[in-house]
Amino acid sequence: MLNLWYGSIIIDWESVLSALFSSDTENTNVIIVNHYRLPQAITALSVGAALGLSGLFLQTLFNNPLAGPSVLGISSGASFGVALVVLTGSVIGVDLLLPGMIYGQFIMVVAALLGAFAVLILIIFVSSRIANIVVVLIIGIMVGYAINAMVGVLQFFSRSLELQAYVIWGLGSFSKTTLMQSFALFMTVFSLVFISSFYPNSLNVFILGKNYARSMGVNTKKLQLSILLIAGILISVATAFTGPIAFLGLAIPHIARNTFNTSNHRVLIPAVVVLGAFVALLCNLIAKLPGYDTSLPINAVTSMIGAPIVIWAILKRSRIKQS
Repeated sequence: MLNLWYGSIIIDWESVLSALFSSDTENTNVIIVNHYRLPQAITALSVGAALGLSGLFLQTLFNNPLAGPSVLGISSGASFGVALVVLTGSVIGVDLLLPGMIYGQFIMVVAALLGAFAVLILIIFVSSRIANIVVVLIIGIMVGYAINAMVGVLQFFSRSLELQAYVIWGLGSFSKTTLMQSFALFMTVFSLVFISSFYPNSLNVFILGKNYARSMGVNTKKLQLSILLIAGILISVATAFTGPIAFLGLAIPHIARNTFNTSNHRVLIPAVVVLGAFVALLCNLIAKLPGYDTSLPINAVTSMIGAPIVIWAILKRSRIKQS
């Protein structure tokens, strides 16, 4: 509700509530609330939940507190898909896509999804043939580096207009979606959240060690593939609609663990979903600039909040090991 009320123009509460239930397309308040702020809020809520849950799954799977949505190269795959669409025109001398072009945003979303899913399929393929999950992590990081190198080459040959469009996409924004797109994103994310509710017991056993998990009847290979697939889809759709969002997937699981002082996934899964949604909405609120027609890049806000949390988590882990 704060996200619907607060922005470059402050709308009183009565007007916000009436706008939500109005179909008057000529009313300024209705246009601002229903076509700009509501999709932005739903997108922030959905992406925060998606990145928080995917971060928890990856940190559990790799037993690494610094594992996050970027480690598997899936975010880089989405970036490469967008780079191909936005920057290739500079290389071949044809304007394939320019900002404001009809269906341009839709094309960028599709390109990001295809790029992210291509990397996800590669990671799933590798993980199905390699038992050591740490090797999968290393391969994912290397894939990300390779993709970033190819994006760098495209950037080097691109013209300023296309390069600016790509850089703006890379800064991340919750305001790129329409109302229908935001609802589609919401339904996708929370369908996967529902599926994730069947995995807490297996994950609780898995964190005690693979051998112990197998002795308790858990099919660890199937569990790894399932968790990778869920986390990968969550990262893919979130990045496709908003650009790469920094630190949420890395920081939210640490906030949840220390808030509830537990490693029980029956508590952590709903906790990271709620906290992820809350922090994303809070960051979106902070990013808004009253009196201006623009807002701060969302990555600038999430990094300011997330970086101290990650530093604190590293220091806390180091103290525990020393003691």
